[in-house]
Amino acid sequence: MNNGSLKEDELRPEDTALRVALWRALHLRVDAPPHILADEVGLRLAAPDEHWRDRPDMDPRATVRMRASTVARARFVEDLVEERARAGVTQYVVLGAGLDTFAQRRPELAAGMRVFEVDQPGPQAWKRHRLDELGLGVPDGLRLVPVDFEAGEPWWERLVAAGFDPARPAVVASTGVSMYLTRETTAATLRTLAGLAPGSTLAMSFLLPFDLVDSGERPGFQATARAARTHGTPFISMYAPAELLSMARESGFRDTRHVSSAQLTERYFAGRADGLRPSSAEELVVASV
Repeated sequence: MNNGSLKEDELRPEDTALRVALWRALHLRVDAPPHILADEVGLRLAAPDEHWRDRPDMDPRATVRMRASTVARARFVEDLVEERARAGVTQYVVLGAGLDTFAQRRPELAAGMRVFEVDQPGPQAWKRHRLDELGLGVPDGLRLVPVDFEAGEPWWERLVAAGFDPARPAVVASTGVSMYLTRETTAATLRTLAGLAPGSTLAMSFLLPFDLVDSGERPGFQATARAARTHGTPFISMYAPAELLSMARESGFRDTRHVSSAQLTERYFAGRADGLRPSSAEELVVASV
């Protein structure tokens, strides 16, 4: 790999991105069909050792609701992309892409779009290498946009330089990201995205404050937050739905709506005999320009 000045220890996936990929794979192995999302590519990219299911964060019972949230938010975003594509939108931006596999799993949809994955340079270089190793490569319509957020690099300028057309509408997804960012950073991101072309849509996931999480799930969620801090990825920001909706409106978005965990349950998990349902701790805001 030609990785310029990247250090060897930077050429690895983020732990959070790896966990999401493994949870997607675990969904197919321990949850009954119909599956909300079918993603085996992420597991191939991650290439964990044979004992990956023995990891504490892969315990099927302890992780069931966060695992369900992970596949539900991904399915919701992909349904939104498909809906907007039918309306003529041809640009899709994934902020904090991690081990996202949309372009590999949905080639029929991705073929009519230009997909931009924005992520840290080291993990993205590692991912490019793994795509090549697996013989998948980087398809023509996929642009990998490396941005060092911690160094304050201008992600918007990098996105445009990669071929993004600000004059055309887009779908932008930011899932599993806002909890790791300061409120100031999220507000600045919202202001930038509110300047997208009319017809653009943002889908952003967020974590609720502890007191808004279902009481039965709250102790487990608090334990998850403690574990995240211990592993160096603390949850910095949590939002009440009205707060994030207000931030989006104040940033300049025309239409905003809250997608609750109850709505995700009704949409994707209704009638399941196994009781699988997403966590009450994570929800979504959808905002349109």
